[in-house]
Amino acid sequence: MSDLYELPNGWEWIELKFFGKFIRGVSYKKEQLLESKTDNDLILLRANNIQNELNLDEVQIIPKEVAKGKILEDGDVLFAMSSGSKHLVGKNILINGLTDYTFGAFCSIYRNTKKEILDNYYLSYVLKSNLYREKLSALSMGANINNLKSSDLEIMKIPTPPLSEQQRIVSKLDLLFEKIDKSIALHQKNMDEADVFMGSVLNDVFGELEEKYPKVELTKYVKFNGGSQPPKSDFSDIELDGYVRLIQIRDYKTDNYIVYVDKNSVKKFCRKDDVMIGRYGPPVFQILRGIEGAYNVALMKAEPNEDIISKDFLFEFLKNSNIQNYIIGLSQRSAGQSGVNKEALEKYPISIPPLQIQQKVVKYLDEISEKIEKIKSIQKEKMDSLKALKASILDKAFKGEL
Repeated sequence: MSDLYELPNGWEWIELKFFGKFIRGVSYKKEQLLESKTDNDLILLRANNIQNELNLDEVQIIPKEVAKGKILEDGDVLFAMSSGSKHLVGKNILINGLTDYTFGAFCSIYRNTKKEILDNYYLSYVLKSNLYREKLSALSMGANINNLKSSDLEIMKIPTPPLSEQQRIVSKLDLLFEKIDKSIALHQKNMDEADVFMGSVLNDVFGELEEKYPKVELTKYVKFNGGSQPPKSDFSDIELDGYVRLIQIRDYKTDNYIVYVDKNSVKKFCRKDDVMIGRYGPPVFQILRGIEGAYNVALMKAEPNEDIISKDFLFEFLKNSNIQNYIIGLSQRSAGQSGVNKEALEKYPISIPPLQIQQKVVKYLDEISEKIEKIKSIQKEKMDSLKALKASILDKAFKGEL
């Protein structure tokens, strides 16, 4: 990687391998995983724990002897090196304040051994910048990058000013980003409050219907059909002849991981207007629609008798927080996942007005929802602008312009 731009006097482009080393994570067997931690054990972090900040919701525990020489230290930078989710690959986070932690084989740490030359916080900011993202982009060369090599990252050159200047830059970035993050949090709060308001509208509407119309169990007029799980050997990253899109829960949030599957290996299909339920979490019991294809076992299709209940009305009903909270409270847990209790869902009571009234209810809720979405869109645009500002500030910092 050649020098990208001219640096101020006293700065240098220096490869990461000069300052320290990458250490690959721990390989272990499933039978070595433990249910609870003792003083002789370590908490193991994996790629999914590396988000915008460290996520400790789903961790594993292994004996210390399995992770000899691979215990996390303050100042280590933890990298996601391999993942089935390409958006995780290359993500990294600076480690501080963790005791008795290690990291899995799909991760690596970068350990700075020359702290008298390179400040860990300065390095952490560099690894959040466009400079680093451009390095990842160059490595991927337009392909689906699912693996990183330490040797690729070791030769990444970073702009390196004297230590005192690094520390000044870190202090300035800390101050600026604290203010920007507060503004981002405020916009996020506004979006969350908009969702809460929409939730209260749903509660009010269906609460009024309960007072006017008798209740029946959902199963009387709605069938809940789970999906199928075809073998991975029938998967394809491109749409081949005779293949169909395989819909997974994540597809409702992003198009980054579209998978196709041989039509002959699937039996359950859905259309864009079908009401789909995300069976597993977190978060559990997501109400979804808008994609067409085959659907896997993580999804369930709610099929109403449309002479009695419209799909649109059912879609709105299932988003009502009363049923959401009830089903989530009864969700079954296994292998670290929560799953929808199908029997409880089938028995949940619904008040069904005539189809004409259902249409009016849906129209009213759509009008409210459209206004809410406009408010959220404005807040999101402001958040995106602030995030772009952070990226711009980082670019200036590493050109000596801050």
